[in-house]
Amino acid sequence: MNEASKGVGSVVYEARGLKKNYDGGQVAALRGVDFDIREGEFVAIVGPSGCGKSTLLQMLGSLDKPSEGSLSYRGRLISDLEDPSDYRSAEIGFIFQSFHLLPTFTVSENVQIPMFETGLSRGEREVRAHELLESVGLAHRLKHFPSELSGGERQRVAIARSLANRPSVLLADEPTGNLDSENAAHVVELLLKLHRELGMTMVLVTHDLGIAALATRTIRMKDGRVVDETTPLTHAS
Repeated sequence: MNEASKGVGSVVYEARGLKKNYDGGQVAALRGVDFDIREGEFVAIVGPSGCGKSTLLQMLGSLDKPSEGSLSYRGRLISDLEDPSDYRSAEIGFIFQSFHLLPTFTVSENVQIPMFETGLSRGEREVRAHELLESVGLAHRLKHFPSELSGGERQRVAIARSLANRPSVLLADEPTGNLDSENAAHVVELLLKLHRELGMTMVLVTHDLGIAALATRTIRMKDGRVVDETTPLTHAS
């Protein structure tokens, strides 16, 4: 999305009465969720396992659909999008707990994957991948394979890949869940840097309350509902 078209503080996501049922309605993952996420926010979603955090994140990325209620992206219902894959490709960057790197692709090739459908030439893709890997401190690993990297390095490659198409929103599902404390700290520092320098709208699901405290706002969930929202004093106006 063109930067000039984004209003400062404008609403990016708007959820009203969002519900999600599975197994013919026997399992309620979301039980009527309401929230807004505005431009440039770094929102952490916390809560116990099974509370609906990841289900909510998948809906934000159009990987799942609500059973009831509405979810809009910049004023347009996500359910009305003609091709959700175009929305994901153009607007959303994903970071997952398990990295999801292709083992037979080099680091550079993994970062280029989202660019394959963009019309960029091979040379342009390679230059973009090099720039992104340099930004996450891995320019020296271009030709390596995922198996040759540490867990922290793999997650940094995944972060570089998530930025390949210059997304408007970054969605991260437990990005430090498979990392030791040192590598987790490096990844969090990198995400904060991206938020600070690029002004990206970020939504992060985490069990780590220490990470959540670094966000501009925290949404706490329990049993498929939003039970609390807090803004740390360091971010309060």
